[in-house]
This record gives sequence, structure tokens and C-alpha cells, in this order.
Amino acid sequence: MSATIESPIIPIKSSSEPPQVITPDAATVFANRAARFDQLADGHVLGDWLRFLAELSRAQHSALTEFPLIALPDADLLARAREHRMPPLPAQSWPRDPAWRATLRQIIAAVSPLAPEVARWDLSRLLGFDNEHLDQLADRVLRTELYGEDAALLPYVGAALQVLWTAGASRLGSPAIAAIDAPGVCPCCGFLPVASVVRHVGEVANLRYLHCALCNTEWNLVRVKCAACDANENIGYRELEGEGLQQRGAVRGETCESCKSYLKIVYTEKGGVDPVADDLATLALDILLDEAGYSRSGPNLLLIPGG
Repeated sequence: MSATIESPIIPIKSSSEPPQVITPDAATVFANRAARFDQLADGHVLGDWLRFLAELSRAQHSALTEFPLIALPDADLLARAREHRMPPLPAQSWPRDPAWRATLRQIIAAVSPLAPEVARWDLSRLLGFDNEHLDQLADRVLRTELYGEDAALLPYVGAALQVLWTAGASRLGSPAIAAIDAPGVCPCCGFLPVASVVRHVGEVANLRYLHCALCNTEWNLVRVKCAACDANENIGYRELEGEGLQQRGAVRGETCESCKSYLKIVYTEKGGVDPVADDLATLALDILLDEAGYSRSGPNLLLIPGG
């Protein structure tokens, strides 16, 4: 792992400003993620796990395709959220539609035949829980309490919650969501980012967007800035070195000396990257950054920390 220096941003002149917020495309977000997991699994030491996550993502895609039209905030509530620069679908207070539990059961039914034995046991336990127990697990996920008893069950709960919030975010659309005063949290749901994405939007190059771990919304944050503490000095970049890496340089860890945190950053110029999939395919980078004294600032809901 080595430190690198970011090249300066060179925007191409454009007559229009790039969007501050990009809501997910319900038709493609999970399908593309599944395809990326499959691509990353080839020749990977964690290939079997990544292929299982591809099936989980495909199950999310199917569930989102069939997801019912749920109640969203009305025009007055949306206007109030924009006026006060608050997320319209806050993770810890937006009333969860019970459809999320049906989605969880649908995902379990889809992936159980393909799951390893230990995972099948976890999935069967989830099917046996009543609604109250499932909601308690959901509360833990939304508070990012991804540890302790039943931690192995939380990625499946998180996957179902991602479908619920992605459905809401995609229906709201970008114009309904304004940038908020806390740039390190999602302007749609107030959740934390799983990673940053550097992409071209329209005619503008090298734009950086944070990608929400819950609703898959992206929002613009200037380059070379800590997403956790807003520091713009003492920012470093680390990446994996060695043979056999797919798309070298596609994923780096952005580290902050001010708060000793890090968040991964993925580069779309390297190909069809996905912030969730590429994050999980580079767990070796997390280990190296942890050993170097940095703490991860945003969760990946498909990962059991320490699991």
C-alpha cells in the first residue's frame, strides 16, 4: 500500500451546472451491482462470497421491480425539508412501510438455495422471527449498530432496507432533494456514505460524489476533503499494490489525519465500478488501513464487521 497524490480537478467548460444530488435509477442500480460482483469474483480469493453477493443484489433488483407504491412525504413536508435543509426520508424517523418485511422474506427465498450452509441457517432463523423482532433488527441497522448478537443476520435486513429506501429515493427524484448543511451525510435519508465515486457528469470531468449506503443516492462533495470531519488538509490516498489486482487504481482509501478516519473512493474511468461491490472486493485495503490506525467512517450494509 502506498500514498499517492491526486491530480487536480480539470473541469470542462459547460453551460449548465452538474447536479448536486443524483437519485438512484431503480431499473439499474442493483442489476449493475450484481454484474459488478460477478466480474470481481473471477479469480478473487473471496470469489464464492462475491458471487453470493451478486445473487443477493439480483434478489434486491427483483424485489425493487415488484415493490409497491408506498406513501412518500407530501408537497408540504417536502417543501419544509428543502427550506430547513433536512433529508425528506430520514433513516431514523421516516415511518417504515411494512412492505420492507415482505421484501426481506422475498430476498431470503431467492438466495437461500444458493447460500452456503452457515448462511442458510441464518436465513432460516430470520424467517422464524416475528415482525417485532425484525423491526428491532432494522432499528439496529439504521443506527449502524452492526455488531453484537445476531450480527450475521443484519446484512440481509440491510439489503431489504436498501430496497425500501432506494424505492423512495428513486420516486422522489433529484429535484425534490436539496443539499443539506451536513455535507457528510445523505441529503435524502441522512445516512452515511459507503464510499466516494469520481465520475464524469455531462461535460464536467472528475466530479466527486458520496454514495449513500442505504438509499443509493449520490451527492456532490469537493475533492480532497474529509467526508467525516470536513478537513481539507492532511488528506492522503492509499491503495493496494501487488500482482493480480483487477483494474489497478480503481479503488483507493482516502485518509484524514485530523480525525484518523478513511473512506474508499472509486474511479469510474477505470470501468464499470460500483461503490458497494468494489468496496467489498477490496477488504484487504480495509485491513491495511485499520492496521495503520484509521477507522472507517461509513458502513457497507452487506458486510458483517469482523465477520
